[in-house]
Amino acid sequence: MLHLSHLMFNFLRSWLKNSLMAILLVTIFLGINTAGWTPSSNAALPSGNAITDGKALLRYALPIDNKPVRELQASLEDISNQLRANKRWGAISKDLSKASRVLDKPSQILAAVPEDRQPQVQAWIDELKSGVDALQELVKVKDKEQILQGRNKLLNLVTQLEESMVKGFPFEVPAEYSNLPQLKGRSTIAIKTNKGDLTVVVDGYSAPVTAGNFVDLVQRGFYNGLEFTRSEESYVLQTGDPPGKDVGFIDPQTGKYRAIPLEVLVEGDKKPTYGITLEDAGRYLDMPVLPFSAFGALAMARPETQVNGGSSQVFFFLFEPELTPAGRNLLDGRYAVFGYLTEGKEVLDKLKAGDKIESATVVQGIENLVEPQAA
Repeated sequence: MLHLSHLMFNFLRSWLKNSLMAILLVTIFLGINTAGWTPSSNAALPSGNAITDGKALLRYALPIDNKPVRELQASLEDISNQLRANKRWGAISKDLSKASRVLDKPSQILAAVPEDRQPQVQAWIDELKSGVDALQELVKVKDKEQILQGRNKLLNLVTQLEESMVKGFPFEVPAEYSNLPQLKGRSTIAIKTNKGDLTVVVDGYSAPVTAGNFVDLVQRGFYNGLEFTRSEESYVLQTGDPPGKDVGFIDPQTGKYRAIPLEVLVEGDKKPTYGITLEDAGRYLDMPVLPFSAFGALAMARPETQVNGGSSQVFFFLFEPELTPAGRNLLDGRYAVFGYLTEGKEVLDKLKAGDKIESATVVQGIENLVEPQAA
């Protein structure tokens, strides 16, 4: 069975017990002496809080460039942080004021939207404006639950708005992978398990080959009836191992194991890196666009020594956000994240080895799946 290294698992388990020691061990593990080749201002791990919400990570991963809408997004996302920090009502009011100022200048947002989509986006802007005003009233009465619900609804609108700004697929996938399915956009997958329902969004903008393979297998019904074969508390939940001796998907057209290359898009790069870990590429401090910083990150499993040996086995990352170091994780750049859980956290928390996927269905975005172009 394909799996993550037990050595890495044991390492990560001890890492949770002592985060300061973990930083030192990261350096040892990677074989880096940052002081020797990195300016002192850049030698430490990234500062600030890692984004631990899968929906937020998906928004930031969209290939768009519009500062006002990112400011709107950040202001609304910050509300939950302030509610957790002893309910800082003044800070929440400031966040909403920032959002309102952005929405008062809709032309700056509409400028990034194709003309045929602008009427719908204008309607969303009007709805957002009304929603922000309503949240300001809720702040006055300090209604935490209603504020959170309203914030989530507004961020769903922001997601739709940002998705409307995407103008075509942002890069060309290397021709050598034309024999594999590719996802030129995003898809939403509904997964029914014996413990309840999960919803995941897979991101072809950042990992078109990895996401395309998964969506293709879902569409084929490959995961229907499969068990979760490995579970480690606060680590991973893995599935995708078919019955019999095979450990991955055997393409019925070729009779061969469908091998998927390691595919990681790094922040600032125009296209993914293929077939090599970021560590082996010497990119020790570079961060993937889709990081392992959210509970329910969905990634491709592979043999430990074969970076291009993944196929059908995938795993959910189960670290609690509070235990994830800001902006740094030992799995980042070694395994390919290609989506995030967006609904069903409480269900994912309950699933163990032996539980079963009853069905997996593409409920949105199947039109973005591109079939293989070569045998």
